[in-house]
Amino acid sequence: MSSTRHDALEALADQLERSGSDPARIDIVRRAERFKRSWVELAEGLYQLRKQRKYEKWGYSELHEYCLKELHIKATTIDKLMISYGTLREHAPDVLKRDGVARDIPSLEAVDYFSRAVPPQASEDGEMPTGTRRRLDAPPSVLDELRSAVFDEAQSVGELRKRFDPILRPKPEGSDETEALRKLKALAEKLGSGVQSTPGLTEKRVARTVAMVEALVRDLDELIEEAGSKRNPRKPPREDVAQA
Repeated sequence: MSSTRHDALEALADQLERSGSDPARIDIVRRAERFKRSWVELAEGLYQLRKQRKYEKWGYSELHEYCLKELHIKATTIDKLMISYGTLREHAPDVLKRDGVARDIPSLEAVDYFSRAVPPQASEDGEMPTGTRRRLDAPPSVLDELRSAVFDEAQSVGELRKRFDPILRPKPEGSDETEALRKLKALAEKLGSGVQSTPGLTEKRVARTVAMVEALVRDLDELIEEAGSKRNPRKPPREDVAQA
């Protein structure tokens, strides 16, 4: 959370306290202030807020509107918080009792990673997660290992991706080659732009270098296209279509 947003939330909480506002409203704003330190605390507050629909008394039609306008938290982050909190309640309720000192609390990103590996759960009010989420759908044997890595070992999302992505998100054959070619193309294009904007180079030298870079980019485009064709070969046309 940026310092500007933090200051805005702190000022809002102070204003609400001075005006004698609803304690539940003040509490959720304070939780949003502490979001970076304890995402579980904020998620729990939002869970209760959605369940009781108190935001309607404060002039908001739904939870996302309230969170965006008052807490300065985007809908995608709210969805991640709510889904991850529901995942804890369903798959690791003991984590909700941790204080973050004696035992670590998994990061929001790590729990979100785990939540994508299990079937989506509806909330108690019957709502299903909104938005498009890329699912992992881990088999039971992998899911047990992933659960331990997230909730017992408290691994970071970077460690989880390195360990489980090759299993849950295997790259198609040849994708590494294509990625390397694309990176080289980006470097070549950056070089071409840099040469043209660098003072002190003669027009002849710039023209010669740019021509070489453009030739390299064309070659790389052909190689990228060839690599893509190898991964996704086109199916031969059906005989009835070809003869039509």
